[in-house]
Amino acid sequence: MEKHYPCGTVEESKKKYYSYAMNITIRLLKYEDCAQLSKIFQNELGYSNCSQKTVENGFNKLDGKREAVFVAVDLDKGDFEDYICGVVHIELYNVLYMENMANVLGMVVAEEYQRHGIGTMLLQKAENWAKENSAMKIRLNSGANRTKAHKFYRALGYENEKMQMRFIKVL
Repeated sequence: MEKHYPCGTVEESKKKYYSYAMNITIRLLKYEDCAQLSKIFQNELGYSNCSQKTVENGFNKLDGKREAVFVAVDLDKGDFEDYICGVVHIELYNVLYMENMANVLGMVVAEEYQRHGIGTMLLQKAENWAKENSAMKIRLNSGANRTKAHKFYRALGYENEKMQMRFIKVL
């Protein structure tokens, strides 16, 4: 039997840009969340080499003075541990040529939770953190192929400032 939400069935809810946020809370990342996050990064972002150990190593290197990671937790799912359904990683971004900013390093919501307001909740939490830490602007990068995400960001007031390329060199 298909589950019904206040906005209709799951399929109907996916047709709307915003619907409702289920029983979700946003909190800071805990070490115990690392295993679930590695699965979200693998499944939703295609980072197939993102192991639990990789996320644990990243967690241990977090600098709480200049960055934060917030997770969305489904309070109705998960018997013995919190069920993570989304994440946003934000850092302060200070450069010599512009006022203080915050930079969204990564954001993802599990597919079955998309279009329920969870991404909006995560970005609002990140934006509030940025304001509390004296950032004047917030920026994020999004892959050219993530057109649904681009529509989402625009709906929240983000503007496409410029097109750019990213270069990486293995050291």
